[in-house]
Order: sequence, then structure tokens, then C-alpha cells
Amino acid sequence: MIQFDTVHKRFPNGTTAVHDLTLDMPEGGVTVLVGSSGCGKTTTLRMINRMVEPTSGAIRVGGRDVLEQDAADLRRSIGYVIQQSGLFPHRTVLDNIATVPLLLGWGRRKARARAAELLETVGLTADAGKRYPHQLSGGQQQRVGVARALAADPPVLLMDEPFGAVDPVVRTQLQDELLRLQRELSKTIVFVTHDIDEAVRLGDRIAVFRTGGHLVQCAAPAELLARPADDFVADFLGAERGLKLLSLVPLAGVPQGPAPQDGDWALRLDAAGAPLAWRHKDGDAADLPVRPLRDGDSLLAALDESLASPTGLVARVDAEGRLTGVSSRDDIHEGAARERDRCVRGPVGTDHAVPRAPAAAGSTRDDVEGRA
Repeated sequence: MIQFDTVHKRFPNGTTAVHDLTLDMPEGGVTVLVGSSGCGKTTTLRMINRMVEPTSGAIRVGGRDVLEQDAADLRRSIGYVIQQSGLFPHRTVLDNIATVPLLLGWGRRKARARAAELLETVGLTADAGKRYPHQLSGGQQQRVGVARALAADPPVLLMDEPFGAVDPVVRTQLQDELLRLQRELSKTIVFVTHDIDEAVRLGDRIAVFRTGGHLVQCAAPAELLARPADDFVADFLGAERGLKLLSLVPLAGVPQGPAPQDGDWALRLDAAGAPLAWRHKDGDAADLPVRPLRDGDSLLAALDESLASPTGLVARVDAEGRLTGVSSRDDIHEGAARERDRCVRGPVGTDHAVPRAPAAAGSTRDDVEGRA
């Protein structure tokens, strides 16, 4: 969908922001650009819609060179979301969302109907459409910004650190919302962030830049974590690379067996067969909480739960929440080792189709790091 062919950007003051970039961004996928400040990731994104003009090279969107298109028409055909939403303060939320359809000549009734539809899509109530941006929370404003970018149903969505100005809880909620929307809409998304955890969670491919606009590595998250191209990439990914890799791999492939009945601890179930707690055989100790996991939960969530469990076992449940069995900490470690080896064996530069698992909610990561 988007192709950079030896693109170079040098500003009038002599600063090179992007150095001979060649990069393909597949249709329907999320390509995340990461790197330290001044590495050229935002400049790269802004060249796609000609908010920054390349010095040399070619950029094609849908096979068409962006420099051969009218800049205003190009921008109206591409969704754009920035940090702190960039909403017009004097317009209602509904009119903010309807901005691009109105510019495209849709007519007010059709544009506002589309805006009302998108309010629901991004998880806001119809009443929010009557308010002004200052009457919304930061997270709600960002949702409106996403809705405005989607209003004309563009094939490409550019997102420049869109969730960087909100608190961590809201940020996670917005990431969840974006993942949900992408499952439904399959847009081609280019996402800029400085947060590697966000990149790993959202990206189908991650492009790592170093200062001076040099692309160092572009790969699927699992490959990037398992085999960074050099020390710069490894340092940027941080000391938790192994845990980040566990967050990508679902529990489904880990074997399970029957829950123990004759040990010191046994699982207490409700009438429907759903796990309630771990209960000690003597009955004197208080019940300990259990957090049952489904096949789609990550190995990181499973490791975290196995450390919290008095038995080291993880209760597994089906879609209805009924107990299907338990998995041991050793089985989880073996599953992690298999995934690591699978990624390491692949050739450098190859994107691996890794099943994606949601990040573990409420993980006690300090505990995991301390004991793993």
C-alpha cells in the first residue's frame, strides 16, 4: 500500500532527517515506526501525506507517486491522528468528525450521519456528539480524533503518537480500541511511537530508526525481539525482550492435564465448573485467588499466574469459563523456549506469522522478572 524508494529528506539547515529510506508498508497491516528523538520517524510519516516534502526518492500510496497528486486531495484521502487530538475547539464533536466529508462535498446531512455512526464505532455515546472538545476527557478526545480520521473511510491511517498524552490506564484502553477497530476495518496504519511496549502490542511490523534517519531493522515483533539486528536495536528493545516475546505468544499450544485432587491445594469450582479459588486441604488457611486463563491469553500472563499460584499451576478454562485442565510452570517455560527457538531459526528479515495474544492484564511484572 505504501512504498518508500530511496527517500532522502534534508532540511534547509543541513539536517538529514531521513537517509535513503527504502521500506514497504503492507496493505491492511499496522507498521509502527520507533526510535529515539530526532531519528526521523515523524518526518517519515508526514512525508506520506506531503506535510513534509521529500528531498529525493519516491513515495507511492496505492501505486501512485504522492508528488504527482494534489496535496490537499491527497491529505483528504488519508486519515491523520495526532497527539492531543487536534480538534477544533469551536465546533461540536459531531461537526469535528464531519470535517473531511464536508470538505469532500458530502452534504451536511450525510456527513453528520456518518459522524454519528462513527461515535458508536469508537465507543462514545450519541450525547457526546453535542458537546465541545473541552467538555470531554483526554481519552474521549483521542477517540474523537480517531473517528474524524476515519470519517471519509480512507484506506490509509497515519497516527503520530496519538496516545502519548493520556495516562497509562486510558492509553491501554485506547490501544484495545484501536486493535478492535483494526480487526473490523483492516486499514493500512502507520503508527509513530517512542514506546516499544506499545509498538510490540499494536504492530504487525516494527521499523526501528536511529539518529540521522537510518532504518536499522524492520521485522515482525517476534522476530525483532528474538533476533535484533545489532546492539542498537537490542538496547532500544530493553532488558525485557524475553518477557515482551512471551506477551505475543498465546497459551493455546501449551499442554494441559487434569487438576490435582490429592495435593495440599485443590481447585474449588462453582456449580457450573468454573474455578473460584485454591483451597488448602486442612481448611485452616484462607482460600487463595485463582485467575483462570483461556487459550488466547499470553504466555506472559500464564507465567505471571503460575508464580502467583500456590501450586505453580495455571487453571485453563473454555469460552464459557468452565475448567478444562491445568498447565504447569515447566510446560509454560517449554512453550516459551519453543517459540524463542522458532524465531531464532528463521532467516533475518523474514516476517513470521506469529499468533498474537493480548497483553496480560494486571501482570505483576516485577515479580515475574525477579523470579523467572
